[in-house]
Amino acid sequence: MIDLLNKHLNVELFAAYQYLAISAYCHSINMNGAAKWMQLQSQEELMHAMKFYNFINDREGRIVLEPIKQPKTEFSSLLEAFEAALGHERHVTSEIHNLVAEALERKDHATHTFLQWFVTEQLEEEATVVEIVQSLKLVGDNGHGLLMIDRELGSRSAATAG
Repeated sequence: MIDLLNKHLNVELFAAYQYLAISAYCHSINMNGAAKWMQLQSQEELMHAMKFYNFINDREGRIVLEPIKQPKTEFSSLLEAFEAALGHERHVTSEIHNLVAEALERKDHATHTFLQWFVTEQLEEEATVVEIVQSLKLVGDNGHGLLMIDRELGSRSAATAG
């Protein structure tokens, strides 16, 4: 189970890296509110990675960090950037569900309990990004609408470790 948790630690680190790359893209198109939102999301993913890191250590497991692949850095629009974020969140959800199934199969109750926080967190994260994607689809290329969404995204405050 520790090997699988280590692999997922890398998934969370990649998520942080991907969100940071999307933040840089948002800055490049002067969507600074979206850039802030993505940067805060990157920090949240790092907190998730540290939860896995600490849990592995608490279980007396050995942390094994793997190389992090290069994230996607170019998008055709803000909508495409958020759709990429949604796709990645859905991937992470699938990976968490696989870990839960494996913990149940191995009767690893401590890991199963630990993962329940992530099951709930992924529901919230997917719902949030779906809402943003739907808003972006609704406004399309309307500059005023995009600026309103960007302003709202910029109002996000930093997450706290749960």
